[in-house]
Amino acid sequence: MNSELLVRVTRYYRALNRLRAIGLEKVFAHNLADAAGVTAAIVRKDFSSLDIKGQKRGGYEILQLVEQIGKILGKGDVQNVVVMGCGRIGKALMHYSGFEPDGIKIVAGFDSDPMVYADASSSIPVYPMTRLDEVVQALSVKVAIITVPEVAAADCYQRAIDAGVKGILNFSPITLRNSVLDDGSTVVVHNINIALELEQIFYELQFPKQK
Repeated sequence: MNSELLVRVTRYYRALNRLRAIGLEKVFAHNLADAAGVTAAIVRKDFSSLDIKGQKRGGYEILQLVEQIGKILGKGDVQNVVVMGCGRIGKALMHYSGFEPDGIKIVAGFDSDPMVYADASSSIPVYPMTRLDEVVQALSVKVAIITVPEVAAADCYQRAIDAGVKGILNFSPITLRNSVLDDGSTVVVHNINIALELEQIFYELQFPKQK
């Protein structure tokens, strides 16, 4: 599945879960097209390529679609995730309830500040960085979210790799790169630079694209 199709399918999946939550049982291609920002023809083409069938006039059964797309996206089991850096962004991500419908569960946070990991008020446990290996192995964690300052990002990334993490969502100010391990596998990194994205928005507001 190419990256563009993956993004669309993920949007379909989220839209279907929202529709199911409000009690709907069927959905039509144009409903999902609106949610994904595409045309109904693209939805039907995507479903055809994924061997998902519906009724021409009756639409698609939402529950069946959720199950089919969930399998395609590997949603059969809950995916455990940890947060490295429990400042404001880290804490906000830890307590965001919107991950659970997508089968994602943040199971632990890590921080180097004793004042942070000694605080027992959080519903999600926060540990010192030295316990990362132990928790990753015990809870079969494959993905970590890095939300530490620039100076700590590279060290956190290496700690995550050493602990066995295979995927990184990086919110730190520096760009991290995919790493190829000795066994030939790749640690996949997605970088999210909020300041850079905002700068891009301001630029586009100042210099709007000509239609």
